[in-house]
Amino acid sequence: MIKVSRLNGKSFMLNALYIETVEAFPDTTITLTNGKKFVVKESVEQVREFILQFYQSINLLGKFDLEGKQDEE
Repeated sequence: MIKVSRLNGKSFMLNALYIETVEAFPDTTITLTNGKKFVVKESVEQVREFILQFYQSINLLGKFDLEGKQDEE
Protein backbone atom coordinates (compact mmCIF):
# COMPACT_ATOMS: atom_id res chain seq x y z
CA MET A 1 0.00 0.00 0.00
CA ILE A 2 1.14 3.55 -0.67
CA LYS A 3 0.08 6.66 1.24
CA VAL A 4 -1.15 9.57 -0.89
CA SER A 5 -3.20 12.71 -0.23
CA ARG A 6 -6.35 14.06 -1.81
CA LEU A 7 -6.30 17.69 -2.96
CA ASN A 8 -8.03 18.68 0.31
CA GLY A 9 -5.05 17.24 2.24
CA LYS A 10 -6.76 14.10 3.56
CA SER A 11 -4.40 11.11 3.38
CA PHE A 12 -5.41 7.61 2.34
CA MET A 13 -3.78 4.30 1.49
CA LEU A 14 -3.95 2.89 -2.01
CA ASN A 15 -3.03 -0.63 -3.12
CA ALA A 16 -0.23 -0.05 -5.63
CA LEU A 17 -0.80 -3.47 -7.21
CA TYR A 18 -4.01 -2.15 -8.78
CA ILE A 19 -2.52 1.02 -10.30
CA GLU A 20 -2.78 1.02 -14.09
CA THR A 21 -1.72 4.59 -14.95
CA VAL A 22 -0.40 7.73 -13.23
CA GLU A 23 -0.85 10.92 -15.25
CA ALA A 24 -0.71 14.70 -14.77
CA PHE A 25 -3.78 16.63 -16.02
CA PRO A 26 -2.10 18.97 -14.50
CA ASP A 27 -3.07 17.40 -11.14
CA THR A 28 -1.76 13.89 -10.65
CA THR A 29 -4.47 11.36 -11.51
CA ILE A 30 -4.11 7.70 -10.57
CA THR A 31 -6.26 5.23 -12.51
CA LEU A 32 -6.79 1.74 -11.10
CA THR A 33 -7.32 -1.43 -13.10
CA ASN A 34 -11.05 -1.27 -12.30
CA GLY A 35 -11.30 2.22 -13.89
CA LYS A 36 -11.63 4.13 -10.62
CA LYS A 37 -9.66 7.41 -10.59
CA PHE A 38 -8.05 9.33 -7.74
CA VAL A 39 -6.67 12.88 -7.97
CA VAL A 40 -3.79 13.37 -5.52
CA LYS A 41 -1.50 16.16 -4.32
CA GLU A 42 1.73 14.25 -4.94
CA SER A 43 3.59 14.64 -8.23
CA VAL A 44 3.79 11.85 -10.78
CA GLU A 45 7.44 11.35 -9.82
CA GLN A 46 6.61 11.08 -6.11
CA VAL A 47 3.90 8.49 -6.81
CA ARG A 48 6.36 6.58 -9.00
CA GLU A 49 8.88 6.52 -6.13
CA PHE A 50 6.19 5.33 -3.68
CA ILE A 51 5.22 2.52 -6.06
CA LEU A 52 8.83 1.41 -6.56
CA GLN A 53 9.44 1.42 -2.79
CA PHE A 54 6.28 -0.64 -2.25
CA TYR A 55 7.21 -3.16 -4.95
CA GLN A 56 10.68 -3.52 -3.42
CA SER A 57 9.22 -3.96 0.08
CA ILE A 58 7.19 -6.97 -1.07
CA ASN A 59 10.07 -8.29 -3.21
CA LEU A 60 8.15 -7.83 -6.44
CA LEU A 61 11.19 -6.10 -7.93
CA GLY A 62 14.87 -6.47 -7.26
CA LYS A 63 16.77 -3.59 -5.74
CA PHE A 64 16.78 -0.94 -8.45
CA ASP A 65 17.58 2.71 -8.04
CA LEU A 66 15.26 5.28 -9.61
CA GLU A 67 17.18 5.28 -12.91
CA GLY A 68 16.50 1.55 -13.26
CA LYS A 69 20.07 0.41 -12.61
CA GLN A 70 20.42 -2.68 -10.46
CA ASP A 71 22.36 -2.35 -7.20
CA GLU A 72 25.72 -4.07 -6.97
CA GLU A 73 24.78 -6.18 -3.91
